[in-house]
Amino acid sequence: MSRIDDNRGVAEVVVVGAGVGGLATAARLAAGGHRVTVCERADEVGGKLGLLTRDGFRFDTGPSLVTMPQVFADFFRETGDPLESVLDLEPLDPIAHYRFGDGTELKSCADPFEFRRRIDDAFGGGAGRDWAAFWARAERIWDATYEPFLASTLDGPRTLARYATRLRDLGTIAPGRSLRGLARAYLRDPRLRQFVERYATYTGSDPRRAPAALASVPFAELKYGGWYLRGGLRTLADALLDRCTEHKVTVRTGTEVTRITANGAGVTGVELADGSFLPADVVVANADAAHVYSDLIRVPSAARRLRRTTPSLSGVVLLLGVRGRTPGLAHHTVLFPPGELPGSYDAEFDHVFGDPGRPVPDPTLYLSVPDDPGVAPDGHEAWFVLVNAARQGVGTGAVDWRTPGLAERYADLLVRRLAERGHDLSDRIRFREIRTPADLEAQTHAVGGAIYGTSSNGASAAFLRPGNRSPVPGLFLVGGSSHPGGGLPLVTLSAQTVAGLIGPA
Repeated sequence: MSRIDDNRGVAEVVVVGAGVGGLATAARLAAGGHRVTVCERADEVGGKLGLLTRDGFRFDTGPSLVTMPQVFADFFRETGDPLESVLDLEPLDPIAHYRFGDGTELKSCADPFEFRRRIDDAFGGGAGRDWAAFWARAERIWDATYEPFLASTLDGPRTLARYATRLRDLGTIAPGRSLRGLARAYLRDPRLRQFVERYATYTGSDPRRAPAALASVPFAELKYGGWYLRGGLRTLADALLDRCTEHKVTVRTGTEVTRITANGAGVTGVELADGSFLPADVVVANADAAHVYSDLIRVPSAARRLRRTTPSLSGVVLLLGVRGRTPGLAHHTVLFPPGELPGSYDAEFDHVFGDPGRPVPDPTLYLSVPDDPGVAPDGHEAWFVLVNAARQGVGTGAVDWRTPGLAERYADLLVRRLAERGHDLSDRIRFREIRTPADLEAQTHAVGGAIYGTSSNGASAAFLRPGNRSPVPGLFLVGGSSHPGGGLPLVTLSAQTVAGLIGPA
């Protein structure tokens, strides 16, 4: 039994990784009286919530949207000064501006009645009524899954077995149906189905295989709204670091953990790349679960289970310093590829998850262009362009993005696709930076650059991510590759769960 499991008071805690999950866990544990050290291999904190600065531009290289702000409000209130005193959170309307393959446009928003009106105006044919029925089902799915599957610890298949006795809720989440199947059951317009299917990518998944329960993802975004942090989302990482500092957490950047050590009773500490050793009663790994169980501490059974899962998709990102201003450009724009509907979305997922994976020749383009003078020089815009991509590697669902010239050629293609869809930047681009899945893997130890660790492809995959409590006493996992999954609010919820499992001093 580890010291912490034996309830012996203040613990020496080492957090491996200073991403959002690691920093939030560290602050909660330190506020609870534990002595906490965070070790981060990079020179800055933030993990996938990265930042690139160049020539007066500031680019968020990871998430560009905050959803479920109540999760962050809970964290800041429970650890010190409230959210509104430390971050400048602004609601977005539209949350995103969608342009479909036939040129139809839709602007999403958090007002359900207004959004239904916009759907009717865009699509007609009773699409708003169809959406209302789908929305009601998505709300029931949210109510059925939030507490047991998002806000609580998950004990593998046994949790699902217990849940299966609640037949009414089981029928609501329809475990045998895919997100695509659920959308088709309610929505007649193929464009509206494509809108719903996009949310599977929020978990790095294929909507044709992801469970119907992921209808909770669009529900959460549209129920609680999309938000931007003035100055960029990187300010969240800065605020988390400040909260750690307030609670006397020791944060060591440029410090790589190469091994988590344990004996028969549980974890004993971590070994660092410089050969030194940090003793610990508790280790919290804010790192990709596959890397933890295969490289940092060998847990063969856990590593085997992860190898049997489908890794999540990754992404290719262009960061563009752009001259001039673009009239009418929303904070977020989604440009679906041209083509006949339904089915035009299938080619994208066939390339990303295919055998072998391939770069998508005509992908959906996700643009984030903040209207924020703090992220670009006067008269300029900072463009973040994201496309879904197969992870780094070889074989099924993978591409070797290190192939000489591939990244540059693909970036050229994406700039051409932008022009074809109404945003010709050929004379406006001051510079561009390219980020591939290979870059993400190198920077964060995310295996293959898979953004969310494992995908939710499969009936139960979304509910069977690696648990927050590991098989090794005293070792806990936090972050997007562990329960409850990826995305800023879920990662922050995982920190709350881990801190609850460890408990106060």
